[in-house]
Amino acid sequence: MPDLLFEIFSEEIPARMQGQATEDLKKLVTQALVDRGLTYEGAAAFATPRRLALHIAGLPARQPDLREEKKGPRVGAPDAAVQGFLKSAGLTSLDQATIEKDPKKGEFYVAVIERPGRATQDVLAEVLPGVLRTFPWPKSMRWGAASARSDALRWVRPLHSIVATFGPETEEPEIIRFSLDGIEACDTTYGHRFLSPGAIKVRRFDDYAPALEKAKVVLDPARRKEIILHDARDLAFAQGLELVEDEALLTEVAGLVEWPVALLGSFDEAFLDIPPEVIRATIRANQKCFVLRHRDGGALSNKFILVSNIAATDGGKAIAAGNGRVVRARLSDALYFWETDRKPLPDYADKAEKPLDQRLEKLKAMNIVFHEKLGTQAERVQRITALARDLAPMVGADPEKAARAAQLCKADLMTEVVGEFPETQGLMGRRYAELQGEDTDVAAAIEEHYKPQGPGDRVPTNAVSVAVALADKLDTLVGFWAIDEKPTGSKDPYALRRAALGVIRLVLENNLRLRLLPTFARAAQLVVNVRSEVPASKTTDADLLAFFADRLKVYLRDKGARHDLIDAVFALEGQDDLLMIVRRVEALGAFLATEDGANLLAGYKRAANILRAEEKKDKNARFDDAYAGASDAPDAERTLATAVAAATKAAAENVAREDFEGAMRALAHLRAPVDTFFDDVTVNDEDPAKRLNRLRLLSAFRQAVHTVADFSKIGG
Repeated sequence: MPDLLFEIFSEEIPARMQGQATEDLKKLVTQALVDRGLTYEGAAAFATPRRLALHIAGLPARQPDLREEKKGPRVGAPDAAVQGFLKSAGLTSLDQATIEKDPKKGEFYVAVIERPGRATQDVLAEVLPGVLRTFPWPKSMRWGAASARSDALRWVRPLHSIVATFGPETEEPEIIRFSLDGIEACDTTYGHRFLSPGAIKVRRFDDYAPALEKAKVVLDPARRKEIILHDARDLAFAQGLELVEDEALLTEVAGLVEWPVALLGSFDEAFLDIPPEVIRATIRANQKCFVLRHRDGGALSNKFILVSNIAATDGGKAIAAGNGRVVRARLSDALYFWETDRKPLPDYADKAEKPLDQRLEKLKAMNIVFHEKLGTQAERVQRITALARDLAPMVGADPEKAARAAQLCKADLMTEVVGEFPETQGLMGRRYAELQGEDTDVAAAIEEHYKPQGPGDRVPTNAVSVAVALADKLDTLVGFWAIDEKPTGSKDPYALRRAALGVIRLVLENNLRLRLLPTFARAAQLVVNVRSEVPASKTTDADLLAFFADRLKVYLRDKGARHDLIDAVFALEGQDDLLMIVRRVEALGAFLATEDGANLLAGYKRAANILRAEEKKDKNARFDDAYAGASDAPDAERTLATAVAAATKAAAENVAREDFEGAMRALAHLRAPVDTFFDDVTVNDEDPAKRLNRLRLLSAFRQAVHTVADFSKIGG
């Protein structure tokens, strides 16, 4: 079957955009083809710094013919209806329609519409230009003389050529003829900008990829990554070192080169006095290079790996030397920042003795705004300090250490190193805290209070770190909730989802007992105390708790838990202890997996449906009054009443002891009495008194089950 080869050749595409661009190109083209009835066997998209390419295999030569029966009005219908039918069906007279009979509706007109399929090449000539004109680049531009026109083609960088060929492997493929702002689709591409810049005529993907390889272009970004990683490891090994691997940097560098060549560079050993994190940040951010470390102790080496886009005639010596000079210049700046940060600030010497404390005073004096409605960073530090002190006893931390760590946790924002390399914030705070003799727990908490920053990030276990990390995240969440700046849809500019997930992981992975609602209230009070103009919304607590429930679903879903069980537990009043919620969910899941649990759920739903139906009939009906036993009640009714009373008492006692498995076992005793009751007893008895009493018994059964969870939220 025929294949499509589609390439868009341009100036350099930013590395950060290439991955999404390949996904978008594949999705937009394949979806457009499928919408037009053209299925395919496989599709793959690729990117290099100067091209996007798409290969679609196994396309049919033509669209399938379309045959559609369009039902029209009844025979004898008004002329307006008939004329509308003829127009919509593309007919000129009723002679072109057929008449069919329906036993119920009588005779009616039917038009058989047949549309022959178009050649796939013609469809592609329509689809491909449309995809290019509407391509969703995050940023795009117009260029050249056409840039004066508002309707000119926009692309991420100036576009040079378009390859578009289509045909079976047994024949010479044809060029898909279309033009885009003066650029004609063709079968000619170009190799490496410096190593092989000449034109290359291509036919289909099978000869396209090898031709590019000969022209010093590795088309597949995954293969470029493999080449870089393999060669970098080999160079490091040859020096008795090992590569400090960095997946994000590897992906970025693979997007900067078409012909990757790994080279070894070096810098003066004197720069190794700089903290290794700063060295790595300098080399990574400014030169896109990988650092190396010694195998024995893991200390950084003065050598690094750079990736060139050319194979130089001198083996890359000049390129490595040039990068080494730039790295040395950058490290000279970093060394200056490092040395400056360790010196006192004379302007703040009268307020604090230690350098990090002086940075804190500078933070206060500079009035750096955290958010216009939530005040300055210094005011936020004030809130975090108070909240960390309050949280410390709950997590087993020393309140004074927690307060001290919180007080200093943002001070490194005013250091030269963090100003130049923001990614080192927290880490440099720890370094400076250690240098000025702070307690080890305090220093660790300054670094770790940002953690965890994502699903794969480490969760702090040091109690002081946990207290400060919780305070930092809860202040953020409560503050933005108070000013009604919540995540909406896919937008979350303040990373509040990440903050909530961080709180959840800190609590659960450290087995902490923390009541969220009182903590929200305390954090909200601190926000109002510091920023009195912030409205204290009455709905903040419940709304924020619901937000946590959604984040907890995400967390537990990754561990295999059912989201409806989380809903069932959160639906109970006062459920704000995350650790106990999870234990309830676990116990509930285990119970429902048993035969007793599944049958009890079925009995509950039957009872709930009966009660719901009765409450719907009479909106004022309530069945919460106590069940009144009757001497003439059937045995099944009396047995269920006794079992409900016993199970309610036992379940409540077990829940009070936080023995949720025990509470489930108590409810399991209801299974048989409930089944027998529904088999032997008519709830909607003709006697109104009996009917009311039995509905009250079912309500008591429902309330007994709600001791552990709201079963109405459970699916199945």
